[in-house]
Order: sequence, then C-alpha cells, then structure tokens
Amino acid sequence: MTINKIEKAKHQNTIRISIGDKAYYSVVYTVLGLFTVLILMPLINVVANSFSSQDAVAFGWVTFWPVDFTLRGYKAVFEYKGIWTAYGNTFLYAFVGTAINLSMTMICAYPLARNSLPGHGIITGLFMFTMFFGGGTIPNYILVRGLGMINSRTSMVIPGALSVYNMIIARTFIKGIPSELEEAAKIDGCSDFKYFFKMVLPLSGTVMAVLALYYAVGHWNDYFTAFLYLKDQNKMPLQMVLRAILIKNSFNTEALASSAEELLYNQSLQDLLKYCFIVISTLPILVMYPFIKKYFVKGVMIGAVKG
Repeated sequence: MTINKIEKAKHQNTIRISIGDKAYYSVVYTVLGLFTVLILMPLINVVANSFSSQDAVAFGWVTFWPVDFTLRGYKAVFEYKGIWTAYGNTFLYAFVGTAINLSMTMICAYPLARNSLPGHGIITGLFMFTMFFGGGTIPNYILVRGLGMINSRTSMVIPGALSVYNMIIARTFIKGIPSELEEAAKIDGCSDFKYFFKMVLPLSGTVMAVLALYYAVGHWNDYFTAFLYLKDQNKMPLQMVLRAILIKNSFNTEALASSAEELLYNQSLQDLLKYCFIVISTLPILVMYPFIKKYFVKGVMIGAVKG
C-alpha cells in the first residue's frame, strides 16, 4: 500500500508540473506574440505606405495594407542616378569595413585570450580605458586630417577599425577553446600562426558571424562619419544621399509650388518618398539577418560574460 501511495503521489506531482509548464509557456508565448506584433506593426505600416498612392499617404488612409497600390514612389527614387552610386558605396564600405573589423578584432583577441602573454591584463585594461574615455569629435577630425584621409574612402573604414567591446566578446569565446587542443597542436609541431589560422579561426565561426552582423549593420547605418570626412558626392554612402534627396525635395517644394494645391501635392509626394527611402535603406539588412540568426543567440550569451 505504501509503494502504491508513493507512485500515486509521484504521478500527481508529474501532472501538476506538466500543467504548470503548459501554463508558463502559454503566458510566455502570449507575451512574446504581443511584443512581436508591436514590433512588426510600424514596419508593416511603412511598407504599406511605400506602395500606396500620394493621396492615401497624405490623408492617413493607410494602416497595414497598401491603398491604391502603386510603384510610383520607388520609380521616382530609382530614377535618381545617384542612388545606384550610393548603394555601391555603401556595399563597398560595409564589405571592406567588416572584413577589416573582423581581421583586427580576431588578431587582437587571440593574444589577449592567452594567459601566457606577459602583461595581458594591463593591455586589456588599456583597451577598456578607451571605451570610457576618448578625445571627442574635434581631436578625431584633426587626427584623420593629419593622416590625409579627409575626403578619402579610407576614412569610412580605418578610424573605426576595432571595436573594443566586440574584441572582448571574441576574446571570451577564444578563452573557451580547450587548452588541450593547443597543447596537442604544439606537440605535432604547429606554430602559433598556424594554430591561429588552422584551429582558432575555424572554431570561431559562430562568434565571427555575430560580430560580422554587428559591424555590417554599423557600417550600413553610418551617417555621421561621412558627414564629417567626405565632401565628394560620388563617395557618399546611401544614408547621406537619401538625406540630400529629402532636403532637395523640400527646397523644390517651396520654390516650385505656385499655389496651395501644388504645395500640398509636392508635400504628399515627399511624404511618399520618405517611406520608400526607409524601405530601400533597411531591406538589405532585413534580408541578411535570417541567414545568421542561428548564431545570434549564442553570440549574445558569449557577450554576457566578459571575464
């Protein structure tokens, strides 16, 4: 009888735990679903507005579905020849900049992850010091000017070649690689350079994918660097060209509108173009993210510990 009571109690506890887990996950999924809807609503609204007519956008008729579907806004944007040059520049800065960032980050993180490096704690502290204290915009501009990089494409990728925060994430990941692997490689006659390129880098694919996303998004959205250092329109990235188009349209609206009706028409066209610009500037990043999302969660967990 005692054994039967114990088994019955265990069965009841299992049922209670199962019901509790279901209730917990139901609440979690409901909350996450609501957050997902809240996040997607503005994005869907922007996309719907970009495919709607000028009148629908001007009078606020669009919610989550295009009204009077049209591609006029996108046609007007892509008829501007500078948009293609800006796209090419942005892809160039993002690709080259990300490659330089990853190279500098991994080359710096590997020696700092090894306890055998003399003074590695002091060197790490000097790197972290730059995270909290910096010269500011004017000293940075003077430095870039002194290096002869004003109005040069190198000014978009060299000054920010290394992120200390991302370097610490990479260092933490490399520290997690078993030391026995390095010992076995050295027994087989593997040098430090060969171990880094043949063992460390292939094993660091996860963290490198996450850092590549961080760096690529940063370069894609970079606006202030071009604003400071670039003067030639043929070197401007997408964000600067889109800003210039919007400012030019606003000036044209004031200069060309000879009546209140024409002013309203030009203003509604400008509002439509803004939505098209937002979609065009964010689409490549939205397309890229699903391909590396499987690495993202692990990358966040790596960054949670910076020992």
